[in-house]
Parts: sequence; structure tokens; C-alpha cells
Amino acid sequence: MNGFEQKESFSESMDRAAFQARFGIIGRSLEMREIIDTVMQVAPTDITVLLTGESGTGKEVLAHAIHGGSKRADRKFIAVNCGAIPEGILESELFGHEKGSFTGAIETRKGYFELADGGTIFLDEIGDTPITTQVKLLRVLENGEFMRVGSAEQRRTDVRVIAATNKDLEQEVRAKHFRQDLYYRLRSVNIRIPPLRNRRSDIKLFVDMLLNDAQHAAPANRIMLTDDAMDALMRHSWPGNIRELKNTLESIAILEHGHVVDATVISKYLPSHDLYEHDRALPVSLGKSPEQAEREMIIGLLRGLWLQIEDLKRLVEQGQAHSQLALPSAEDTTAGTGGVSLDELSLEEIEREVLQRVLARFDGSRRLAARSLKISERTLYRKIKEHGLG
Repeated sequence: MNGFEQKESFSESMDRAAFQARFGIIGRSLEMREIIDTVMQVAPTDITVLLTGESGTGKEVLAHAIHGGSKRADRKFIAVNCGAIPEGILESELFGHEKGSFTGAIETRKGYFELADGGTIFLDEIGDTPITTQVKLLRVLENGEFMRVGSAEQRRTDVRVIAATNKDLEQEVRAKHFRQDLYYRLRSVNIRIPPLRNRRSDIKLFVDMLLNDAQHAAPANRIMLTDDAMDALMRHSWPGNIRELKNTLESIAILEHGHVVDATVISKYLPSHDLYEHDRALPVSLGKSPEQAEREMIIGLLRGLWLQIEDLKRLVEQGQAHSQLALPSAEDTTAGTGGVSLDELSLEEIEREVLQRVLARFDGSRRLAARSLKISERTLYRKIKEHGLG
């Protein structure tokens, strides 16, 4: 049976609404309807799919849907965060290694491509893959061949590859950080997922679903949103997309349970101004030195982090129904630095300060800290080591 015949038989057996319900895909906007139609068309085939979009837009949900709608649905689905695996061991994780092939290789080990044979492998944060590994990824994509680290034996695997990135791979290719041939091989089908702020009609659907889930998990966490509260949620830019919306609503459900939540209450859980339009914009150089421009970018990031510390409200004492955390103003650049202005610190000291605060904010979770800083976990590990933070 060829791919088109599979696609037709699959489409006839399930409409869009049923497909969404089956795989938990939320959205009725025109953009999401087009994306779901594309997913339903490509799912039954073995074509490689590249999912692009900002962090938190739901790329892994769509990857699961593509696998679940394929002929491989009853086989393994293995998700690999390429940005979270240190560069030195990524190749071993993907392709496996032989005993004694490097220090610490005390036994032969299969890699993800071998373990996923017959199924689907999801390569998240593909844009953070080192160039040396990209060469081997291209080979396995083209003919299914690979070699374990430390072995000269060619092995084969039959996997369907879905990749995802929040980077502009075309720009990465131009900067020679990503191989052009691998880029074109990956983007056989490129599905761009718009940020939540570009499909605001879907926000209410997410709010209803997430609040229902929160109430189902803990019936006491029932809240009622007023119309102006919903308007406030609809107006927010949600730079963290669905992930940010989910975390915000979970905080509201826990801390405001049993109450009517209006726009005034909502404002306590949102930044005091639009981070997407301001703090997240990179500084314009205007003739400044590269070091000064980078310093201002890091200072802006630090200010933005202070404006987002509403996430820390989950740490308030149990039983405290209403809590308001005092936030430093955007102009306050001395908090936590012993009264010393950030402008007086070196770039290295500012970077260390940012890392310490973000790690503390997420209780040491490097995965969450990296997401908050919009960098790969590999980069975060390197920075932590450079500053002697663990």
C-alpha cells in the first residue's frame, strides 16, 4: 500500500474533530485547522516532518499525534531532547556504543535509533545538534545506516523521524551552524506552529481545558472567571505560549480556589508590562561596544526575570488564600546584589547572578532554567561549569 492510499483510508476513518479529541490537540482557529489537516495527511506516511515554532507551542503533542496516526502507532515512540544531552555523549545516545569505546563505556549499549527500530524517533531541539553529529544524522535519514561509537560495523534501522526546533534553521544554515543538506532532508514537510498570541481565539479553549483539568485533579481548586478576567487572559501576549498559560492557571487555581477571579486578580499573576514587546527585545547597539550591548541584554533579561517571579507564588504558606509578592520595578537593578548597581558589575558577574537566580527560582532544575532563559540545556551546563555553580 503506498502513502497516498494509506492517507485516504486514514482520513476516511476519522474527521478532524475526532482526530483532535483522540490526540488532545486544542484549537479551532484557521491556523490550527490547517495544521491538523496537514498532520492527518502526513501521519499515515513515512515522510520526515519538521515542526517549527516557539517554545511551549505544543510541538511534542503534534509529534505524538503524527506517530499515533501512523502505521507505526503500535511500535515505540522515543523522544530525544538533543539540546539537553551533553555534546560529548550525544552521538553515543543516538547511535549506541561498544564496550571499551571510551572511558566509562563498561558495556555495549544500543542507541535511540536502534531502540526505535520499526517505530518513530522525535528529535526535539534539533537545531542544537553539533555539526559532527549532523553528518551522521543525515546518513541515517538517507539510508537508515549508522555505526555505534567504537564499531566499524554498519547497522540498519527502520525509523520514522520527526524533528522539532524553536530556532530559525534557515538562519542557522546561513551562519554555518547547521548543515544545509540535513536541513533540506528534514524539511520534507515543514509544519510551522504559530505562537498563542497569533491565534487568540484558541486561548479560551485552553483556559477551559486547563481549569477543568486542575479541578478534576483537585476538586477544591474550583474558581470562576469573570468576563473581564477572560479578556485579560486573551489580551496577554503569552511569550511562553501554552506552557506559560498552563503554569499561570495552575497557580491561580491553587491560590484563588473558591473565589471569583476578576481582571484585578489576574493582573497579580501576569507581568506588569508586556515582556514580549519590551524585555524580550534585544537591545539596539547604536554605536555601543559589543560588551556593552551584551551587558544591557543581560540586564534586561534579569529585569524580566524579576517581573516573572509570580511563578514563585506557589511557595506561599499553605492556607494563605491571597498573596501578593512585592516585585522590584523594572528600574531596580540592585536587588540581590548587596546594594551594588548592576551597571557596576562585570559582564561575568551579571551572568553569574542571572544563573544563580534562575536556578534558585526553579529549585535547581536545569531543564526549567534553560527553558526560562531560552537557551539549550547544553549551553546552561557549560555556563554553570564556567561559573563554578555545580
